[in-house]
This record gives sequence, structure tokens and C-alpha cells, in this order.
Amino acid sequence: MNAPPTPGRGPRRFGWPQRVFSQVLLMQLAIITGVTVLVTGLFLAPLSAQLDDQAMRRALAIAQSTAAQPGIVEGLRTTDPSARGPVQSAAERVRQATGAEYVVVMDRRGVRWSHPETDRIGEVVSTDPRDALRGRQVMEIDSGTLGRSARGKVPLYGSPGSTEVVGAVSVGIEYDSVRARLLGAIPGLLAYAGTALAVGALAAYLISRRLQRQTHDLAFSDISALLTEREAMLHGIREGVVALDAAGRVRLLNDEAQRLLGLGPEAAGRPLEEVLDGGRTADVLTGRVVGDDLLTVRGSRVLLANRMPTDDGGAVVTLRDRTELERLGRELDSTTGLIDALRAQDHEHANRLHTLLGLLELEMHEDAMEFVTEVVGVHRATAEQVTEKVQDPLLAALLVGKATVAAERGVSLRLAPGTLLPDQVVDPRELVTVVGNLVDNATDAAAGSDGALIEVGLRAEGRTVVLRVRDSGRGVPPDQHARIFTEGWTTKDVPAHGKRGLGLALVRRLAERQGGSATVSGAEEGGAVFTVVLPEALAEPDPESASAAPDNSATTPRAATRGDNR
Repeated sequence: MNAPPTPGRGPRRFGWPQRVFSQVLLMQLAIITGVTVLVTGLFLAPLSAQLDDQAMRRALAIAQSTAAQPGIVEGLRTTDPSARGPVQSAAERVRQATGAEYVVVMDRRGVRWSHPETDRIGEVVSTDPRDALRGRQVMEIDSGTLGRSARGKVPLYGSPGSTEVVGAVSVGIEYDSVRARLLGAIPGLLAYAGTALAVGALAAYLISRRLQRQTHDLAFSDISALLTEREAMLHGIREGVVALDAAGRVRLLNDEAQRLLGLGPEAAGRPLEEVLDGGRTADVLTGRVVGDDLLTVRGSRVLLANRMPTDDGGAVVTLRDRTELERLGRELDSTTGLIDALRAQDHEHANRLHTLLGLLELEMHEDAMEFVTEVVGVHRATAEQVTEKVQDPLLAALLVGKATVAAERGVSLRLAPGTLLPDQVVDPRELVTVVGNLVDNATDAAAGSDGALIEVGLRAEGRTVVLRVRDSGRGVPPDQHARIFTEGWTTKDVPAHGKRGLGLALVRRLAERQGGSATVSGAEEGGAVFTVVLPEALAEPDPESASAAPDNSATTPRAATRGDNR
């Protein structure tokens, strides 16, 4: 990343702010102000028309109630227009009672019979009365002798139920009062708008401050750059990274994590338990199992996991692939064991040479020949016994080597009765891993016990291989039968090169991956019995080879020949 600019250098520029907090605050204030002004305008625009309509309807209602008084029509018919006449008196009472600006009663000629200014009585009205004299009701805003007003005009009928129009009644409401009502409503409306604007501005400020804390007061360009760098880093490193939210859903899964866990991009957004189908890996990633550098097995991979909680309740888990390291560690263990065995054999071989030398010096040649024949024959008999019953060269070689190592530790390794495995193993390396782990564990368990013994049984049931390893050790407590196949469970000391507790977990995973199983039980003679079932571990037999091979042919030469070729 480029170094941040040093404060105080370069000219100070004014313009659009760069921080997320400032930009969001300004945008929110602009939006709130615009909405407030718009709402206020939309409210004021129809308010004037509504006040005008209310004033005109009020004037019309006063005119209708005035026209309904019987004395008005009678006064038109029996008296002349005058300031002291009954029509003027009745109209003035109505005007004073209702607060109207004027109440004018006119005859069919448009001559006023009442008016607030009595000197205008007897004159023709200043506005056109024809619509009212034709029997129609009129509402309007117009100007007359008293100025602009809201008016209501109704016809004056000769008698109730009659259609004869004898005059009209015109009532006016002073327009200045309507305008005053409008102007009087504006301060209150502006006060409400100002209060709403202030509340909105305060809410916008609080939201922006919260956003400022969450974004660490970064600019949009900084956030974009950080996102780009994060994506490049996450997808470029050779460690798996899994980010979880507070609800345990997968928030982020980089390419290496997808490869190590065997997942795809569609896992993002789904609960981790649903994605991983439970197990120790899910327990480690969700935090149910706590600790540093936790080991777990996913498929055929050995993973090292570290979990770091985040402030929002989620977590970030890093995964490292230790499969090759564990394999090298196991090879180192095997090599160390082999070196110890060779060192012991060297001492034994030296003892045998000293014995042979003594026999030769004593000129006991026949005894020397018998001694050599016996020593060589025991080793050859053991190898031939294994290759006769276990026809796969890799497995046979493994068992012969394990028997030698076990013998040097005082443990006898033998094949169980009925052992017979044809040379049809689909993946010998996986079976070698399973057998090697179980025999190593059995050797460690049986070493030092009375009559230390390991019994290995391999048999074929169709295409299924059934492996049974029994030892004479202390056995496994019944309450530990389920936990013994869990990653990290061990009773041994941790070696210098790494961790233990993975062998049996790998055995179980290899068995389950082929649709089989791995179980442990107690032996009647004492010790433990591990049974592994591997369906479809053998290839379909070749009918032509089976029919061509003689029934009494020995398998030892073929196996030995293949072993020599290797």
C-alpha cells in the first residue's frame, strides 16, 4: 500500500469530503432538508384553495339561511328599499350574528334592499347577479364596492316550494380574513417543519457517527483499496481462511479453504454445521473445541486449525495442511523404529557370528552348519508364511518388516488362522496405511506385556476386505470405544516432530470414505481387537486368469518373484 500523505504538506483543497462519515452525513442532511421543504410546499399549496373554498361555502350557507327567512320576501313585496326598512334590519341582524362582511338582498332588477353602507341601498349591485336571479347558487371570489371577498349568492323565491324568483341574497366574507388565516398557519407549519428537520438532522448525525466508528473513519477510496487488497491476499495465500458470523454462518471462504475442506463457493451464507455435516472439524471451526493448533481430519487431509473470535461475535479460522508433514513424521517414526531394530539386529548378528566363529575354531563344522541353517530357515519360513497368505506384495512386505520390528521389541506378530488375501487390491497404499497404523498401535500396546502378541487377520468376502488386529495389551475401556477414533485422542507421549492422535482417525476416515467402518472391542484373552471393513477394496477377479491357474500351484514363487521385481 502507498504510504499515507504526511499532514501539513501540499496545498489545502476544499471540496467534496472524502470520509465516509462526512459524505453520508451531508447526503442525509440534503435528503432530509429536501423532503422537509417538499412536504411543506405540498401542504401549503392546497391550503390556500381549501381556505378559499371554506370561506365561499360559509358565505353560501349564510345566504341560504337568510333567504329562508319569510320576512325577507314579505318586505320586498310590501315596502320600499330604505335604511330603516324590515329587509335592511333583518339583513343587518344576520351580518352581525355571523360576522359576514355584508349581507345584500336585491330584487329582480338588481336593486339593493340592504347593505352595510346604508347610502348604497336603492342602487344597483356592482357585480352581475344574473346567475342567482336565474335560480342558480353561486360561489366565487370577486371584488365589489367593499373590496375583494369570498361570496355566496342564492335565489330568493316568492314562497316555499315555489319556482318564482323574486330576488337574490348575496353574502360576502372579507378575503383579508382568509389570507390572515393562511398567514397565521404558516408559522406553526414552519415550526413543525423545523422540528422535523432538527430531529432528522440529529438522527442523521448519530447514524453517521456510528458509521464512522464502524468504518474507522476511512474514505470510500480507502475502503475500496482495502477490499481489493483483502481479496488478493485471501485468494493468494496458501492457508485456508474461513470467516463466520455471529450465527455460525460461513461469511467468507477463500480458495485454499475450499480445497482443504472440499467445499465450493456455494457454501458461503450457509450454516457451518450444515456444510460440514458435523464431526470434529465442525466442532473445531465453531469453537466447541478450544485450543491452539488443533488437529482435525477432513477426508484424507490432516488440518491444523486456529480460531480467532471477532468483535461482532463471529470468528476467523485459519487452516494449514499438515498431511505431508504428518506423513513425513510417520516415516520418521518408522525410520527411527527401523534403525532401532537394525541396531538390535546388529547386536544379535554379532552374537551369532561370534557363536559361529567359536564353533568353527572348535572344528565343530556340522554344528556350525546346523546353526546357520536354523537361523536362516526361521527368517525364510516367516517370510514364506506371510507371502503365502497375503499375496499383495506391498502388504506382505509391510507385515514382514513389522514382524521384524515387533520381534526386536519382544512382541510376536503372527497371522490369524484363515488369513488369505488375493493379489487383487484396488488401492494397496490405502490398505497399507490402515494396516500399518493398526499394527504400530498394537505393537506399542503389547510391548512389555506378558506373552506380548499381535495377531493380524486379513480375509476377502467377495470384493470386501475384512481386517482384524488383536493385541495382548491392556485393552481399551468401553467408555473410550467411540472417542478413540477422534482426532487428537492418544495415550502416547507427543513426539518432537509434531502431534499424535491421528492414526486411528485416518483409519476411520479411509474406511468411511469407502463406505466401510472401523470399530474396536475387547478380546476374550485380554487386549483390544480392531476391526476394519473395506467394501469394494478388491478388484473383480479375471475369469481367464482364474481358470488358467492350476489349483495346486503355490503362491509363494509368484509373490516372491513380484517382490524381487520390485
